[in-house]
Amino acid sequence: MDIVIRPEEETDFIKVEELTREAFWNLYKPGCDEHYTAHKLRTSSDFIKNLDFVAENDGHIVGSIMYSKSYVENEEAQRIETATFGPLCVHPKYQRRGIGTMLIEHTKDIVIKNGYPAIIILGDPHNYCKHGFKTGKDLNISTMDGKYPSGLLVLELKKGVFNDHKWGFKVSDSYEVNMEEMELFDKKFPLKNKEYQYSQDLFSIMIRSYVE
Repeated sequence: MDIVIRPEEETDFIKVEELTREAFWNLYKPGCDEHYTAHKLRTSSDFIKNLDFVAENDGHIVGSIMYSKSYVENEEAQRIETATFGPLCVHPKYQRRGIGTMLIEHTKDIVIKNGYPAIIILGDPHNYCKHGFKTGKDLNISTMDGKYPSGLLVLELKKGVFNDHKWGFKVSDSYEVNMEEMELFDKKFPLKNKEYQYSQDLFSIMIRSYVE
């Protein structure tokens, strides 16, 4: 399968939002809001434009990755800027073919060139530990309220940068979703049924799980 990784263009916006909606629909909850997050992120001051890529197969967009600025702050109020990706998605028909890996590996080199010492995400360890991500607990990186969620994952790109301190992680406010605005945005897309599936229970367990 021939996959081309290239920067997202303005003409791709709707296609990427459609792709994102298809990839996340009913996955974590009935319906989804990740397509609205992608739409909103592009106009955020935290959006990292040169880390916005799509994966194409035969001219069709089958994958997408976006990044935003984030940071960690230690007990001495010292701050380190980091990068966070999401949404990262692959069309359901193309999943488990290495496309997500290609998007991560392609952008990781650019993250390093941009000078970020780490990529920090909130995601499923089953998907990201194979890429070298570690639990935030191992690097003394918690949420800002001092908790260590199972899904707080860190890919350290500059070894030792977090040594000798405790850090709180702050993701961009761009990921906060106003549900009324999201529902209005979703009306632009074809009607899809909001349904239950067991992955929603797995997600519910994951987001309430912590590392000690």
